[in-house]
Amino acid sequence: MSQTTAAPPSAGTGSSEQGAAPAAVPGARTAPASAADRAIKRQRVLDVLDAKGADSLLLTTHTALTWYLDGSRMHISLAGDPIAALLVDRRGDHLVTFNNEAGRIAAEELPSGVDLYTVQWYGNLHEAASAVGRSAGVSAAPLAEGEVAAELRAARQQLLPAESARYGRLGAEVAEIMTDVLSTARPETSEFELVSALAARVVAAGAEPLVLLCNGSSRSEFRHPLATHSPLGRRAMAVVCARRDGMVANITRWIRFDAGTAEERDAEARIAAVEADIFDATVPGAQLDRIFAEIKAAYARHGFGAEQWEQHHQGGPAGYAGRDPRVTAAATDTVVLNQAFTWNPSGPGVKIEDTVQLTESGLQVLTADPRWPATAVNGLQRPLTLEL
Repeated sequence: MSQTTAAPPSAGTGSSEQGAAPAAVPGARTAPASAADRAIKRQRVLDVLDAKGADSLLLTTHTALTWYLDGSRMHISLAGDPIAALLVDRRGDHLVTFNNEAGRIAAEELPSGVDLYTVQWYGNLHEAASAVGRSAGVSAAPLAEGEVAAELRAARQQLLPAESARYGRLGAEVAEIMTDVLSTARPETSEFELVSALAARVVAAGAEPLVLLCNGSSRSEFRHPLATHSPLGRRAMAVVCARRDGMVANITRWIRFDAGTAEERDAEARIAAVEADIFDATVPGAQLDRIFAEIKAAYARHGFGAEQWEQHHQGGPAGYAGRDPRVTAAATDTVVLNQAFTWNPSGPGVKIEDTVQLTESGLQVLTADPRWPATAVNGLQRPLTLEL
């Protein structure tokens, strides 16, 4: 076959040109996709097609693919491009992958009702997926993701029941991992030792550690501290961004081996107050640019200075990307119920971060472990520094 021609599908049965999916074995993975959630997601994409007067859309990014397929893994390298592309058209959903990936995808990642096509490992996924539409007599090229980026982001905002449940389980497990690992740390523990223990637990939970950060007391001025061989010293911060079934849970925690200074405790309380103001602004119907304006005002209000927001990104909506998108003055997306967020205000030597979901009863913290010390801030339990 040529580089751009996909082999025919197997009628959406989960088999490929390499043969039928092998029999299930104990502990083997099955695609987590919910049929009910998938149907809603497909209708949301069809609505985008209707609004654009188009017949098909080509999904090519990790964020879009894992969202639309409802939790299928479409990566090999965490730093690489997806190993599949998906054409959504009026007939159905058509996934094209490389011939050397098709067997595993059919067995472990393919939701029901999705046709699977293959192209040689040296072929072009995007061209092959587009050719699937042409073979059905569709002359117009499919819409590219970039042409409907805002519309797809809006389609992802409101999390559906099954994916909300998966996200909640992931958040709770990541919080438990942080408690377990950080509780065993000592001043002489190195930053690398701490993040390697976190990574081991994240992978054992069936997730991918997308971000692992740590700074000991000698490096507390860095907002994005990649780990080093430095010992933790008297206090430390750890950050984990873990992805499972396409969804990313983000969390920051602090530990120290003394009572802390008065200045540290004051800054910790003030950064929690900044976060509380951001939470108060995160309500249905709010625009992200208006929330961003409130973030800037909150820093000044709580004594961090009017320009502190410039020293680090402030977070934003979460879910199938670490931030979807990062909030800026140019982000005008509107907040909706059941949307997830990870805000992360920070100041010199302080930072607070959890993944939350906006529900009918208010914000629910997903990355929470009742064993971690916490205090009520505006009625919501927020993490304190763990003193060891």
